Amino acid sequence: MKYLIKYFIDFTVLVLLYAFVFFKRWRTRGRDRLLVNTLLYTYLSLVLYFTMMPVVVSIPFMLDHPYKPMNLVPFIDVSLGRGDFLRQVLLNVIMTMPFGFLFPLTRDKRAKFGETVFFCFLMSLGIELFQPFFDRSSDITDLITNVIGGALGYGLYAVFKPVAFWVLDRLKAR
Repeated sequence: MKYLIKYFIDFTVLVLLYAFVFFKRWRTRGRDRLLVNTLLYTYLSLVLYFTMMPVVVSIPFMLDHPYKPMNLVPFIDVSLGRGDFLRQVLLNVIMTMPFGFLFPLTRDKRAKFGETVFFCFLMSLGIELFQPFFDRSSDITDLITNVIGGALGYGLYAVFKPVAFWVLDRLKAR
């Protein structure tokens, strides 16, 4: 129960941030923009949940444990056959595919592949650099597979772009 309260605090902060900062800003841009930005915000909140939470209650204790440097040997778990490396690789790819799909939708038909992959890289790098402060491990393989997932997500965006913008145009027309 005590551990759930920590997550509850983080989600409360995220909901309040959405309600009092982002919702007001996005609502004025139309229902289509509100939907896409809300989906991206929800997705990023879930990524935060799986990669770094609890955050708010952990901030005072960020420096109370030894810093674990990032593993800089790509795919070492794969090459050594340690653990459930295949599952980890697949989950990291799958985790960032929604970013590769949703990010371009927030850019009003002008998103480019390189821009999407770059921002996916920055998001993943930020997560990997901050994880050790929250007593979690950090790995270059995660960074690589996250970027691959973002690129694959952009591929899905490119395929489904006409359908996605058709749906968003219908929302805008209402």
